[in-house]
Amino acid sequence: MALSEAAPRILCIGIPVRDLTFRVEAVPVRGSKANASHLAEICGGNALNAAIAIARLGGRVAFAGPMGDARETSSGFILERMTAEGIDTSHIVRMPDVSTPVSAIIIDAAGERTLTIYRDPVLWTVKLPDADELLDDCQAVLVESRCAAFTISLCTEARRRGIPVIVGVDRAMSLQDGLLTAASHLLFASEQMQETAGIADDGEALRLLAKLTPAFLAATRGPCGTIWLNEAGELEETAAFPVQAVDTLGAGDVFHGAVTLCLAEGEGVREALRFAAAAAALKCTRHGGGLAAPQRIEVEGLLRGAL
Repeated sequence: MALSEAAPRILCIGIPVRDLTFRVEAVPVRGSKANASHLAEICGGNALNAAIAIARLGGRVAFAGPMGDARETSSGFILERMTAEGIDTSHIVRMPDVSTPVSAIIIDAAGERTLTIYRDPVLWTVKLPDADELLDDCQAVLVESRCAAFTISLCTEARRRGIPVIVGVDRAMSLQDGLLTAASHLLFASEQMQETAGIADDGEALRLLAKLTPAFLAATRGPCGTIWLNEAGELEETAAFPVQAVDTLGAGDVFHGAVTLCLAEGEGVREALRFAAAAAALKCTRHGGGLAAPQRIEVEGLLRGAL
């Protein structure tokens, strides 16, 4: 589907990953073996999954970040998939003699995933292209929280230009992390938010973090929905859509991408969170990580059916 030039252009920044996924009845215990019922090779990584979701939901997407040596198989595979999804890959930085990350992911019968991943530490030394190049005609920036080392200055410049910066957080952050103040929106997973704040309660953790950052704050809680702070500092919740989950891999990333697109389109956070909840729910009903992200017509259909 050709995208309209009026569709918002969103810059996604992250570290792509080549995922090998194995479906099993149950995660094997330590020291044992298990036969997988299905094997798939897909591309992944938080920002890349979000980029795929944005593209399928109608946004124009450019991707920036490090990738391994041009001679290796993993980077070539990922670039082919990105091109097939209509993602602009011209800002990706190839790093000679560096490996593109690879992960092994086990998905059990309930759709829950367990994974291990290798990322070459050299990837964090990448130098991104110039800010003028990356932010030209850009309506929003989405960045993985783990990429703070090479994105802080770009995110700060984006905010100076009035461009929203959405950070998808799937690991605990330092309270001194520059992205806490460089972001306009921080979208946590509940467990990582509690770990970041040092408080085992979502609402109290949100209130503590609100004292440290001016950013909009929300935490996703899987089937329990999303909890967030409104402009008045009051807690609100956005319900999840009940579905039969078969694969949760990439659901949070799809959520982040959908929120970012809605904000770039001028929607408020309440509308963006509900749209994202529908997109993430649909993703959970099918296998394939971020490559199982839904099309916009599917999301809008689910939203209409819920009215």
